[in-house]
Amino acid sequence: MTGLTALALVLAGLTAVGLVRLERGPTAVDRMMVAQLLGTTGVALVLVLGAAGGFAMALVVALLAAVSGVAFVRRYMAATDAEGTDDD
Repeated sequence: MTGLTALALVLAGLTAVGLVRLERGPTAVDRMMVAQLLGTTGVALVLVLGAAGGFAMALVVALLAAVSGVAFVRRYMAATDAEGTDDD
């Protein structure tokens, strides 16, 4: 087993653990943090596989992860403002 294969297996294991946490996450914020983890490990996994196979798709996955994070924050802030609650 090469080093890249071992790293890919570790990243795949991290993704599996993240999916379990995604199912159990009690709040939307917990679930969004797991989604960011999945985006980050997805980018890392694509980079490792790209280094092993010679292709590059990591930029697309990174952009999708960033856009999903921004969309969540905008939606969460709009819901907080609509409720009129103050976290201070």
